[in-house]
Amino acid sequence: MILVSPSRSKFTGSNHLTEWPITVTSEEENSVKGGKIMAATVEVREGNGSGPTWTTVTAARYCTADVYDPGTSNPIPIPSSGFNYSYWKSHCLAITGGTFTKVSNIRWYPGSYSWTLGTDGEVRVGQRDSGDHGCPDANYDQATGTEGTTGDAIEDGTNGHSYYNGQTTPTTNINTYSEANKMQVDSGEYTSAGRTKHIVTQVKVASDATQGEQADITYTFVWDEI
Repeated sequence: MILVSPSRSKFTGSNHLTEWPITVTSEEENSVKGGKIMAATVEVREGNGSGPTWTTVTAARYCTADVYDPGTSNPIPIPSSGFNYSYWKSHCLAITGGTFTKVSNIRWYPGSYSWTLGTDGEVRVGQRDSGDHGCPDANYDQATGTEGTTGDAIEDGTNGHSYYNGQTTPTTNINTYSEANKMQVDSGEYTSAGRTKHIVTQVKVASDATQGEQADITYTFVWDEI
């Protein structure tokens, strides 16, 4: 579930085949102006549907449907061969208020994970060949697939995410990134309330994956603030 404070917000989500939770945090890097610590109010939000609808995250779970909080419905089956995928998830930061001059340089990194996803199974994140890896609102794509069975892979040339599927490297394992090597989500500057670019993540499950409860993964968003 998500816990929100002025400096940190968290959500937990999971997937099935197994239950695969994610904990997401966001941390501001405050600066001092006029002897006063400035603080923006920031939430983590998930986008769903064609609109999309951006919901403040209180629970999140990878599954085989485009829903915000599926509970244990639409788990990801272990395939008899090849791979099954979760529907991809879109998560952004929403700056909703507070006292600040500018929020910028939004980055993201995961904690290490050891989910039993089988050979070449992974948790992956959408990538651009250059520039920010976050997806702008205008390029949001609704997650698609066969509900209850598999999502469409981000890199699929026909049904994948159009902002990423034409790239040389459309996705990478989230373990590419760490606290020491954060992913650049959004290099823009925000001087008033609004949503940032969003990350797009997905689970890839192989035929030799192991069913069962999985440990939390922690995702962390970091930004600069004055």
